[in-house]
Amino acid sequence: MSQETFQEATKPFALDEKEMAHFKRHGYIGPITIYEPDEMEQFWRTVRRNLLDRTHAAYPMDAESGATNIANYDRHLDVGLLAEHICNRRIVERLTSILGPDILCWRTEFFPKYPGDEGTDWHQADTFANASGKPQILWPGESESRFGAGTITVWTGFTDSTRENGCLLLMPGTHREMKFDESKGMSYDPSRINQTDKDGIRRGFFGYDYRQLQIDPDWTPNEEDAVPLVMRRGQCVIFWSTLMHASLPNTGKRYRMGFAARYVPTSVRVYPDTDWVEEYGGRIPLDRYGAVLVNGQDTWGHNRLTSHTLRGKPFPAPAT
Repeated sequence: MSQETFQEATKPFALDEKEMAHFKRHGYIGPITIYEPDEMEQFWRTVRRNLLDRTHAAYPMDAESGATNIANYDRHLDVGLLAEHICNRRIVERLTSILGPDILCWRTEFFPKYPGDEGTDWHQADTFANASGKPQILWPGESESRFGAGTITVWTGFTDSTRENGCLLLMPGTHREMKFDESKGMSYDPSRINQTDKDGIRRGFFGYDYRQLQIDPDWTPNEEDAVPLVMRRGQCVIFWSTLMHASLPNTGKRYRMGFAARYVPTSVRVYPDTDWVEEYGGRIPLDRYGAVLVNGQDTWGHNRLTSHTLRGKPFPAPAT
């Protein structure tokens, strides 16, 4: 059996040559079906119930962290179905084509959009220092003064995602040049949520204004270059976080729920020299945090990993 045939047999979801060419050129691939709609409906119904129990959640829901989504970061660390999701072979095997065999999931986040909610600013993310003021990931050779790699985001629709309820927008090919400088930092002001029109579209970033990070203050994204990610529930899109992305406002009557899982190779340092994350009006400690090895091995030893136990049960083991 040839190496190519062996790979196809052992990793049926790996990206083929055509898909890889598309990803390298455009910076994303999708929509990709991970779950059938009925399957996702049951999945999300169960997850919603489990989210109410915060007994084993990694971060406290208190005055400092409870005001924003930050307290619900990384619920894959205590909700079994979310742990299984980030390790789903339909996702991870595709990621090995991009990142190589040794992969960490270092963060997950929910992205709800309710009727009347503003769209999300056009933005790019590299080290995720934009809100916290300190790099949260650093690739080999990167430092606080030299950025440029980002993370792979897998954004899965837990509900249908339409133009009316605020679907994602991507600008193909924009992952090669940063238009934003995260080291400039953004000021947090929750009073501006749902209050600002930008080029005729109501947009913001959970109390921040991404225009504060623009390298050229006069630069304006060309909306005509945007690709709307209309997806049915259970589908995902895989993209570089340095790809220009945004979302539309929710002008419909149904809410939209997205779930973003973020992945890097094990060579990347996660939360380097950091014990807290402070952003979006919240502050969470990292003493219960651990990255998840979803594939391969960690020979670098940079990062604290989970102990592979979840509510007393084995955490999904990484593939090798």
